[in-house]
Amino acid sequence: MAGVRVAVVTGSNKGVGLAVVRALCRQFQGDVYLTARDPQLGEEAVKALNNEGLCPLFHQLDINDLKSIRALRDFLKEKYGGLDVLVNNAGIAFKVADTAPFATQAEVTLRTNFFATKDISDELLPLIKPHGRVVNVSSMVSISALAKCSPELQETFRSSTITEDELVKLMEQFVEDAKNGVHEEKGWPNTSYGVSKIGVTVLSRIQARQLKQSRKGEAILLNACCPGWVRTDLAGSNATKSPDEGAETPVYLALLATSLDSPNGELVIDKKVVTW
Repeated sequence: MAGVRVAVVTGSNKGVGLAVVRALCRQFQGDVYLTARDPQLGEEAVKALNNEGLCPLFHQLDINDLKSIRALRDFLKEKYGGLDVLVNNAGIAFKVADTAPFATQAEVTLRTNFFATKDISDELLPLIKPHGRVVNVSSMVSISALAKCSPELQETFRSSTITEDELVKLMEQFVEDAKNGVHEEKGWPNTSYGVSKIGVTVLSRIQARQLKQSRKGEAILLNACCPGWVRTDLAGSNATKSPDEGAETPVYLALLATSLDSPNGELVIDKKVVTW
């Protein structure tokens, strides 16, 4: 099936991820994979979309499990010869009222939102076909968290030459500083979710730069985006956007026309590039 185009959305059995799958089923010419950690929840979400007349496919994926990531990688390679669209949507957030210690929240949040997103990118980006589109779901909280970082950290995170290794070391340093109770005096903001999404935004900038160099002329576009404040389990019921509205910017970036060479390596909110 090497001629069939294929899109994968991580963490897509509910919320924004499910809404992205719904929109791609309607607008993307090819197979669309809904993924979830729990196969039962994934299959239930597929059935719900079937009832709307849509035909997503399902593949199990736990982004915190390298074996699971590699099983998906091998499946895509064997069945499709690669991947056309990847939407890295899977992520977590502790509720404001959660009583888990900050050190625990830092470690758990960074593990999924940053390190697992990096893991899946490491395994799946080499599969992206020419004119492929990659969307890393970040958050506008990354902008407010960046503003609360020390001037030195802000400068580093805004650098156009920061490397992936340097970024990983900084994310590890935040977790370490949080465990030692010194993150604020070391210039970090008091938000694990915010720091994790700084990581996703900066990682996206680095990945886009790397792909432009290593896959010259293949016109692959990779961007970070913010869905906005969406009514989901993650953001709560007071949020202003429906999941389908939250899916608009990720889907816009996933379906950028092959004739375009931008945006690339940007943070996009409401379909507009914002200054990082």
